Amino acid sequence: MASFFIDTDTGQVATLRQLNETGAIPEGTRPRLPWLRIQGTSDATTLWYAVMRRQVRDKHIGALCIRHSDHHASLLQKGWQEVPVEEIRAAGGATRCTPAR
Repeated sequence: MASFFIDTDTGQVATLRQLNETGAIPEGTRPRLPWLRIQGTSDATTLWYAVMRRQVRDKHIGALCIRHSDHHASLLQKGWQEVPVEEIRAAGGATRCTPAR
C-alpha cells in the first residue's frame, strides 16, 4: 500500500517509500516540485488500483483509479496511459527532488 507521486517533468512515477529509500527525500518529509502527489487513497495497492498518467502540454499529470472500472476505461479512451507496475520506481530524476519543510 502506498502514496504515489509523479515527476511532472518526466512522467516517472514512484511511491513515497521508494523516494525515501533512494535518498531523494529525507524520511518523514514530502517531495516538492517536480514531484506531485497523485490524488487518491494513501493506502492504494497496484493489485486493485491502476496508476495512470497523461501529458498535458509540457507537463505530466497522474491519477489513481480502480482497475477494470468504467472510470479506468474512460481514462484509457481519453488518452491516459496505465503505468506498468515495473516502471513505478524512484529513478530518472528523483535526486532533483528537494524536501518540503
